[in-house]
Amino acid sequence: MPAADGSGARPDETTRLRPQTDGPGRGQQPGGRPGQPGPHGDVGYGPADQLQQAVRRPRTGARTVPRTRKARLRVAKADPWSVMKVSFLLSIALGICGVVAVAVLWMVMDSMGVFSTIGATISEATGTENSSGFDLEAFLSLPRVLMFTGLIAAIDVVLATALATLGAFMYNLSAGFVGGVELTLAEDE
Repeated sequence: MPAADGSGARPDETTRLRPQTDGPGRGQQPGGRPGQPGPHGDVGYGPADQLQQAVRRPRTGARTVPRTRKARLRVAKADPWSVMKVSFLLSIALGICGVVAVAVLWMVMDSMGVFSTIGATISEATGTENSSGFDLEAFLSLPRVLMFTGLIAAIDVVLATALATLGAFMYNLSAGFVGGVELTLAEDE
């Protein structure tokens, strides 16, 4: 089906530039339309028509799908100093989160009466006529629990930092032999 502009192209095609055959302005009669025979019988496009045709018109009904660029990269080396800094900061953040989580959990359990109920049961089971038994509530007081959690968090910071740094050194050694980890990264345009 010809286009409405008389160019003979289908409406779903992208218009292409066509070369001129006999110089500028040939192939188009004054007041004529592009694609119709000129005074010498040739069909061509003048400069004005070429400028008009240089603008690409998208095909109708065509959906534009975003192109995804992909790149295959290889992690050849992990800098041990940067791994140590990042693992140290992440370990501190996890330690703080752990202390806060234990404090909130202890307060919730204390407000529900868990420690007093279990403490009464343990005191009754371990108590004798002369002694009252084991006092769970005094043993699991909030300061003692937070001190124990802070100690574990500090040990975790040291161990996690050391293990991550050692892991970076080991990765660099193994990457020298096998080439490292290959990644495929994709970018949406």
